[in-house]
Amino acid sequence: MRHPLPATGHASVVVEPPSAQPGAWAGAPSAVVIGGATYLAYRLRRPEGQGRGYANVIARSVDGLHFETVAELRREDFGADSLERPALVHTPDGKWRLYVSAATPRSKHWRVDLLEADDPAEFSAASARTVLPGSELLGVKDPVVLLHDGSWHLWASVHPLDDPDNTDRMTTQYATSGDGRDWTWQGTALAGRPEHWDQRGVRVSSVLTQGATLLAAYDGRRNRAENWEERTGTASGRLSGRGLFSALSADGGRPAQSPHAPHGLRYVSAVRRTDGSIGMYYEMTRADGAHELCHQSVAAA
Repeated sequence: MRHPLPATGHASVVVEPPSAQPGAWAGAPSAVVIGGATYLAYRLRRPEGQGRGYANVIARSVDGLHFETVAELRREDFGADSLERPALVHTPDGKWRLYVSAATPRSKHWRVDLLEADDPAEFSAASARTVLPGSELLGVKDPVVLLHDGSWHLWASVHPLDDPDNTDRMTTQYATSGDGRDWTWQGTALAGRPEHWDQRGVRVSSVLTQGATLLAAYDGRRNRAENWEERTGTASGRLSGRGLFSALSADGGRPAQSPHAPHGLRYVSAVRRTDGSIGMYYEMTRADGAHELCHQSVAAA
């Protein structure tokens, strides 16, 4: 069994980019289904020099396709140069959390801040606390958060900052927590494979559990030129007796990609719906070079 991947001929556009030009993106989604409603957190971006990742948006839908905005957070709210993929979580006690990826001004460093609220409309940067600070040598962003059997699990994209000209390199690191606030790093979950399409870097974007098995979708790039235009593959791992997930192994095969050059299809976020189907939200390059936020469903395996 593998994590499902989009078949691009069946995509429905959920959110249009802010403009029709390369570097304008709507995407990097994180989806949650609660009580039949779909909540979606995503990033809006303008091209370099026009604002980069200028907002995280939280929206709600009753059909999974037509969304109404309930909150918008701006990069200025976090003192950040840019915002990237947020992670939206609904906790067992009915609370909401948003993990926000924020770029440190005048640097290549990223950190992750946590917001908590009773309702997504109440998210405020005033309550933000940094939960994944990174370091002078590492930037951390784009977390995927899973609450499984009472334990918190997180997969984040980590970028080495030792070479300013090569900060696009990335691995996915795995962390655990008892409360989703204080995290302990457990090691590398997934790294690029030499001589493969993902050799330059990998970023886990979605996780689904099937018993003790973890099914993941991840972004990968072959070289520096493919930065921002990653394609998507699948990987899998298992839950160990200690309650930790093992390192992921790439499943192989051809990655999913956009039919439009330079073929970016990334940030897949999959959710199980009440009818048993799996909905996938993802960011995809369109013919004019902008990125749109897309959706499609597949039947449950």
